[in-house]
Amino acid sequence: MSEEKLLRTSLYDTHVKYGGKIVPFAGWELPVEYKTGVIAEHMAVRTKAGMFDVSHMGEILCKGPDALKNLNMILTNDYSGMHDGQARYSPMCNEQGGVVDDLIVYKKNDQEYLMVVNAANKDKDFAWVKAHQSGNVEFEDISDTIGQIALQGPLAKGILKKITAEENIPAEYYACTFDRDVAGVKCMISTTGYTGEDGVEIYMPMEDAPKIYEALMAAGKDEGLIPCGLGARDTLRLEAGMPLYGHEMDDTVSPREAGLGIFVKMDKEDFIGKDAIEKIGKPPKRRKIGLKVTGRGIIREHQDVYQDGKKIGVTTSGTHCPYLNHAFAAALVETDKRDPGTKVEVDVRGRMVEAEIVKMPFYKRAD
Repeated sequence: MSEEKLLRTSLYDTHVKYGGKIVPFAGWELPVEYKTGVIAEHMAVRTKAGMFDVSHMGEILCKGPDALKNLNMILTNDYSGMHDGQARYSPMCNEQGGVVDDLIVYKKNDQEYLMVVNAANKDKDFAWVKAHQSGNVEFEDISDTIGQIALQGPLAKGILKKITAEENIPAEYYACTFDRDVAGVKCMISTTGYTGEDGVEIYMPMEDAPKIYEALMAAGKDEGLIPCGLGARDTLRLEAGMPLYGHEMDDTVSPREAGLGIFVKMDKEDFIGKDAIEKIGKPPKRRKIGLKVTGRGIIREHQDVYQDGKKIGVTTSGTHCPYLNHAFAAALVETDKRDPGTKVEVDVRGRMVEAEIVKMPFYKRAD
């Protein structure tokens, strides 16, 4: 049985040109890092600017008179009252209250919304929304036609202003503009990053991604802009306390357990998973926590967490966070064992590493 052929974004040759180390990820060949290395890429985003190819992400259009009705039934957040150009994050749950995926919806108008989903879940998500659609609505998977570049860091918007008009860039967080000229290409620009920094995501026709990428590299040459890979994307999101599907949540973890209860609107008339989430209760029996390593070592995912010799949970993500210069982790533990300052131990391949429960996010940028 032959292995499934890995996909490439239109930026594959660009990554090779800039020295990207290519690895398999979610069915794609993508750069995990460049010659600069993960730490330098992480620090560039925190202090200057970094650029990521996220064209592997999935894009699903939701169109029709019943678009809003469908979004409100399929997603836990409430999409009523949004203005055109607004974005809203949400978990998407199954009937048992577990998370099918987490995603962002951008509103173009009352009858057209863009759903951006995780790459590894794209086919599953599209099948899910098609199976649960109702009324006059159409879901269309347009992932193969869309390229996406994330430009992140305190200097990101200044760099983008060199190749597009300032009014094309959304002024507020979680917003977007459509059909705007960026280096001669019609693009959508959003402000919904995954690094904890200020920045933008630029959506364009897949074939135009290399042109936009090179235009940004040229514009950011004197601003310290460098290409960044999947490694830095992961350390940045964990340092900023952002969840990752398949780690902090999955089909067996509810949004409240994953610390996403704010995005579950129980006052909505109904949505898939509502009854199950109600039965899970509030607070749930387990919740996401942050851990700061106080002993020697680095905690990774899938490692058991103990308090006074008793297992209380398991880690979901963990790494050394370059900007904070310390090792941190996230974990799913019993709800009554999550007070900040609580001392715990984590079993790291048979060796107990001391840690302390701390508030998340670990890093928060100064406004």
